[in-house]
Amino acid sequence: MAIFVAICAAFLVLVIALVVDAGGRLRVAERTDAYAQEAARVGGQQLDEAGVLSGEGYRVKQQYVEDAANSYLALYHLKAAGVSFSPDGKAVTVTVEADYKPVLLGELGKQKVTGKGTATLVHGVEKAETD
Repeated sequence: MAIFVAICAAFLVLVIALVVDAGGRLRVAERTDAYAQEAARVGGQQLDEAGVLSGEGYRVKQQYVEDAANSYLALYHLKAAGVSFSPDGKAVTVTVEADYKPVLLGELGKQKVTGKGTATLVHGVEKAETD
């Protein structure tokens, strides 16, 4: 009987460890997505002012977008794994990778978590226009 209880207790501890670490991974994935979304928003604010003034339309200044996104992510000790733009230059997509270190499983569950966020440049006085 004692062996059965020991086996069941070990199994129960393993199940609890899996649940706790899976919840932690979900929390890191959610946070990484939020950081990527905010970094894309910050990058999307880098408007090409010369293009607007010369009548070329609204679009982001691509050279500054990655710097702005990385400046925001540096607050959380992260860096953009990739920054991409839509063909018309009005949408920015930022990809962020973070390390997840499990609390109970240790090195067994260590993995990279990827988050992705997109921001679209809109303009308008009374109502947003996306053209």
